[in-house]
Amino acid sequence: MARTIKNPKKAKRKNKGSKKGDGASTSSSVPTIQPRVWQPGVDELEEGEELQCDPSAYNSLHAFHIGWPCLSFDIVRDSLGSDRKDFPHTVYFVAGTQAEKASWNSIGVFKVSNISGKRRELVPKKSSEDDPDMDGESSDSDDSEDEEEGGSGAPVLQLRKVAHHGCVNRIRAMGQNPHICASWADSGHVQVWDFTSHLNALAESETEGIQGSSVFNQAPLVNFRGHKDEGYAIDWSPVVVGRLATGDCKNCIHLWEPTSDSTWNVDPTPFIGHSASVEDLQWSPTEPHAFVSCSVDGTIAIWDIRIGKSPAASFKAHDADVNVISWNRQASCMLASGSDDGTFSIHDFRLLKDGNTVVAHFKYHKYPVTSIEWSPHEASTLAVSSSDNQLTIWDLSLEKDEEEEAEFKAQTKELVNAPQDLPPQLLFVHQGQKDLKELHWHAQIPGMIVSTAADGFNILMPSNIQSTLPSNGS
Repeated sequence: MARTIKNPKKAKRKNKGSKKGDGASTSSSVPTIQPRVWQPGVDELEEGEELQCDPSAYNSLHAFHIGWPCLSFDIVRDSLGSDRKDFPHTVYFVAGTQAEKASWNSIGVFKVSNISGKRRELVPKKSSEDDPDMDGESSDSDDSEDEEEGGSGAPVLQLRKVAHHGCVNRIRAMGQNPHICASWADSGHVQVWDFTSHLNALAESETEGIQGSSVFNQAPLVNFRGHKDEGYAIDWSPVVVGRLATGDCKNCIHLWEPTSDSTWNVDPTPFIGHSASVEDLQWSPTEPHAFVSCSVDGTIAIWDIRIGKSPAASFKAHDADVNVISWNRQASCMLASGSDDGTFSIHDFRLLKDGNTVVAHFKYHKYPVTSIEWSPHEASTLAVSSSDNQLTIWDLSLEKDEEEEAEFKAQTKELVNAPQDLPPQLLFVHQGQKDLKELHWHAQIPGMIVSTAADGFNILMPSNIQSTLPSNGS
């Protein structure tokens, strides 16, 4: 983010260039304002200033909404390819709404196509000092030309709505059979849906936008009422097709075992090991019987479904509620956890016997961490969202290198005015959304992240993330 002056009267006076003392430049053009990095919670906006996004920081950046805000969504795996790099892109989603009235809610099954963008240079090019007319407006036109090279026009949203009574706390699509989705409702019900017909209709449709004015009344495959309270924790096993676990705010976790492609047996006897609400859970990316859960009690529990209803191990993870966790699918010994106090930690399960699993702990965010997820393409990279309206991307393999920094500054001729106290592992800060709730990496499009907030969705591809991804794809 960069600072710009928001004062039309002053800007107009500078455009004229007729008054002395308005700036060092004697040209009739608008003087170039040197941008600098703005730190939330550290810097303050002065009167007449506003934050402005620098589009050159992104290979792609688009915003959209489907009506009511969505607390949770998931990216639906498609058949368009596993390592897509060429613009424009197409992405499929499911998302659940947070409507004003229970009867107004729905699950959105939607496709966003014509997602344009352009891979940019990592080192910004300095505008010619001999051209005083090189101002912000010309930069904007350059950006639009860039985007035309990777698709032109706005993204196209095609939406189908399925009626859902009550707000959707969380929703997840099954990785192996992505047309099957599970949703947690604030009514305390967990439902499993088959969205095959909707996904097929979207895949066969042309690029004309569907606004979703009609709502389909569809019965779920399963409607489980066995939880004693609403919940948020839900995850499909990436190893065993159809295996599901759901956790509620009364500290109970239920195991779902598939009995066919469309039926499940839910164990009525819950797994109990936390003393407070189960906030999130994740199945092991490699072991069929293991999952982890986190809780308001500040602990993380490790479970083996073969050895009873109590945790195989449990440890204190944070001094506050543990809101979210993510099990690294590239390095299965690593788990990330995000807390209500704004901190997030990296745990190494190989250190369980030593009594302290934490190998890294970050205090960058000032408000609760709302989502955390490892990159599906790079084992050391993860993304974090927070109630401080920031989405941050981290590469834990990075260390401070003064020689490299000096070389970069020489290349950019001090164009990058970055704060000195930022963690060296911090790759990118995305802002502009209010009340961020959840984020996901796209497993088939390296470098793409999608986030949801109170004011809608963002699709972003930061330009510096491409340097951390393997060249041969995932």
